[in-house]
Amino acid sequence: MTTVPAVLGIDLGTSSVKVALTDQVGAVVAQAVCDYPVDRRNPGWAETDPEAWWQAIRTATAQVLATAPAASVAGIAGIGLSGQMHGVVLSDAEHRPVRPAVLWADARAEPQLDLLRALDLSVRARLANPLSPGMAGPVLAWLHVHEPEVLDAARHALQPKDWIRAWLTGVAAGEPSDASATLLFDVLAADWDDEVVTALGIDRRLLPDLLPSALTEAGRLTTAAAEALGLQAGLPVAAGAGDTAAAALGSGLFEPGTVQLTIGTGVQIVTVVPAPTAESVAGLHDPVTHLYRSATAHGWYAMAAGLTGGQSLDWVRRILGAEWSELYGVADRGSRPDDPVFLPHLVGERTPYLDTNMRGAWTGLDARHDRVALLHSALEGVAFAVADCLDALPGIPSGNRDLRLAGGGTTAPAWRQLLADVLEARLHAVDVPGASARGAALIGARAAGLLDDARLTEVATPHTTLIAEPGPAAEALRDRRFRYRDTLARLRA
Repeated sequence: MTTVPAVLGIDLGTSSVKVALTDQVGAVVAQAVCDYPVDRRNPGWAETDPEAWWQAIRTATAQVLATAPAASVAGIAGIGLSGQMHGVVLSDAEHRPVRPAVLWADARAEPQLDLLRALDLSVRARLANPLSPGMAGPVLAWLHVHEPEVLDAARHALQPKDWIRAWLTGVAAGEPSDASATLLFDVLAADWDDEVVTALGIDRRLLPDLLPSALTEAGRLTTAAAEALGLQAGLPVAAGAGDTAAAALGSGLFEPGTVQLTIGTGVQIVTVVPAPTAESVAGLHDPVTHLYRSATAHGWYAMAAGLTGGQSLDWVRRILGAEWSELYGVADRGSRPDDPVFLPHLVGERTPYLDTNMRGAWTGLDARHDRVALLHSALEGVAFAVADCLDALPGIPSGNRDLRLAGGGTTAPAWRQLLADVLEARLHAVDVPGASARGAALIGARAAGLLDDARLTEVATPHTTLIAEPGPAAEALRDRRFRYRDTLARLRA
């Protein structure tokens, strides 16, 4: 049989996994999605059984292999990975989970942030990132205090996609794009910060060795994993990247000053920045935006991250019994001065407030308000939260700006227009469906030797299309956002 070179990209999201089979330049041949639950059994908690991830990967991979051309299936040359960031998977020496994974949206470790606040400012500056309870450092500190018996049974503390890779290859390792997002990483030394690890009371042996970059080959597919997935044993498996870094790579975000917005479960606004120096991080004691390693060998990006994207809208549509199409369809209804104000912070917020205790609300409700008014105000409130994130990102102009859009949460035309009006920005759609999965596949292609760095940059750069720009509604929405911010300030006070 004639074979066609192909790569399998696995993108492990918060509530679903996407598996994509692509050719060697990232064009999708076949793809499938499989969902799994997020357990919120206690207030502020967010967990998932890693076994549910693995079963979902098996299901989605089987669907891809069943629908892809035989020549592409036979030509699979490698596997690339992308995954939700910040959380913790504790596993034993055989990589079996010893408890459910704690996810990025989990807020239980808020008290442990005081351990980081007590550090010398020069040490905190080396972390160069906001203090957030859902990151691996505070979570591990919490687990050491509250579940010491679980820690005794654990051998590895891994990021979600790193655990998947360990399950595929039998080798536990980390890599910089995820490690830099743990609040345990020295951005100048590009390694774990042992002083911080000690201050948080974390057993250093749990932290894996770090591979050089996301593009590195991390190991080979074991016989057991190959049989479970229906693949050939011995395929190279890339280190992989955090989902935001993978999406940036998959959508060709390489040029400094380019800004990209993705609305998924949360909100990410990303721009490429220079590598940090001792001078550039010296004043970063209390930053509200993030500084992380990219999926490339030496790159960095800054990110404003919000918790109030798709998960807030999903809650609204479920409470009001609306399908996604109906929710997005009301975006062109237009804002009215007496509409209710929706505060979308159902699980706290990161950029710019860094407040896990923030909670959502509909305010200004009136007997005249109907279901459509509530749905529209929810879209409006999430758009305002996105604007708060964008305004906090360093170096971004306050108006007359251009943003690239990526991700499935920004495909509805009326929703795009509402975002353009609220953000006062021209929006350019990135012609890359599933940027994280594509990024994972390109990472796999690079690790398998199908692409070199120059060719990777060339094929990753996508076509963009201007799809929305501020219209007549922008002025009224500016007034609505003022009311939103005033309401938020009053409730927080």
